[in-house]
Amino acid sequence: MALPAQIPDKRPRHVPVEVYLRCSDWEPDAEYVDGEIEERPMGEYDHSSWQHAIQTWFQEHTKEWNIRVRPELRIQVAATRFRVPDVTVLDRSQPVEQIITHPPIAVFEVLSPEDRHARFTRKLHDYEAMGIPQIWVVDPEGPSIQRYQDGHLSGSDVFEEPARGIRFEMRAIQDLLD
Repeated sequence: MALPAQIPDKRPRHVPVEVYLRCSDWEPDAEYVDGEIEERPMGEYDHSSWQHAIQTWFQEHTKEWNIRVRPELRIQVAATRFRVPDVTVLDRSQPVEQIITHPPIAVFEVLSPEDRHARFTRKLHDYEAMGIPQIWVVDPEGPSIQRYQDGHLSGSDVFEEPARGIRFEMRAIQDLLD
């Protein structure tokens, strides 16, 4: 049996920021980088499991740490750049924004097989340039959890925000995997 021919995607890839923000046709929610639409890879089971575990862990501590946790939330990291981390941890004392413009406390990216190194590195740099203090990358195939800081990924197993009284070993999240 022959497979059906793929229908070419005719959505524009170079669009003004206003069109990106108005349009809901980008599935999954795409990122916007200097006029270009960048599709995000679709998550698979392991990706989804990690995303759920991260959300669950932080959700259990929202009141204690005065935070909000949200999946796949747009963040305006620069005037012409919008990123969509897998999980975002927000300061509850900041105003609620439909598109985040204040640096979150933390972002988590869970790698997908389709992620490309150069593009992913640019994304991490964007988060750091915005001033996000905790940038974490999870590789479900590892599993390994690394922190991005000062332009580099490093093996780290402790999430720590002393001003908020937050300190835990990342294996606490890994223990929540289904």
